[in-house]
Amino acid sequence: MSHLIAPSMLSADFLNLGRDVEMINNSVADWFHIDVMDGMFVPNISFGFPIMNAISKIAKKPMDVHLMIENPDRYFEEFKKNGADIITVHYEAVRHLHRSVQAIKALGMQAGVVLNPHTSVKNLEDIIADLDVVLLMSVNPGYGGQKFIENTYAKLGAMKDLIIQKNSKALIEVDGGVGTHNIGKLVAAGADVLVAGSAVFGSDDPMKTIEILKKG
Repeated sequence: MSHLIAPSMLSADFLNLGRDVEMINNSVADWFHIDVMDGMFVPNISFGFPIMNAISKIAKKPMDVHLMIENPDRYFEEFKKNGADIITVHYEAVRHLHRSVQAIKALGMQAGVVLNPHTSVKNLEDIIADLDVVLLMSVNPGYGGQKFIENTYAKLGAMKDLIIQKNSKALIEVDGGVGTHNIGKLVAAGADVLVAGSAVFGSDDPMKTIEILKKG
C-alpha cells in the first residue's frame, strides 16, 4: 500500500475554510486530519462540532479525528454525527482503553490510539490487534509548527515490529513536523499515514506540496 497523506485542518485558513476543504478534495491527499483540543489535556483549544459539521458537508474524503481531550468517551456518538470516520484517542487520556476502542467501533467508525512522544509502544501490546490506526506524535501535542522529534524514527521501527509480532492490521500514522524534507525517511521507517499541517497550508502551492508528499 502506498502511504497516505492527511492534511491537518488546524493549519487551514479559517477565513477561507471552504476553499481549503475543496483544495484537499481536489488534491491527491487521502484523509482530512481534524485536531480537537479541549484546553485541559493539552494547553490549547481548537474547533469543535460546528466546524467539523461544516467541513463534513463538503468533504469528499474520510475525516480522521484526533481527540486531544479528557474523557473522550463522552463524545464518540456526537463525533460520529458530525462526520468522523476515524477516531484516535490518547493512551494517556483514557482509563479503560479497550472499552473506548470497542465503543468507537460499535458506532461504525475506525478506532485508533495516539502515543505521546514519551509513551512507549510496549503499552499497546495487549490491544494492538484490535486497532485500525496507531498515531505516533512526533511533537508534543497541542500546537502546530513544532520541531520534529528525531527519536520518532526508532519508535516507528518498534511499532512496526509489534504490529508484525501481533499480526495486527493497524496503520501507523505520524503527526508533527512532517514535511517534504523528511517524508521519505518516515515512509522508509514504516509510516503508513503522514499528517502535514503547516508544510501544506504554509506553502505557496499546497496542492503541489501534497503531490510531493504523496510521492514520498
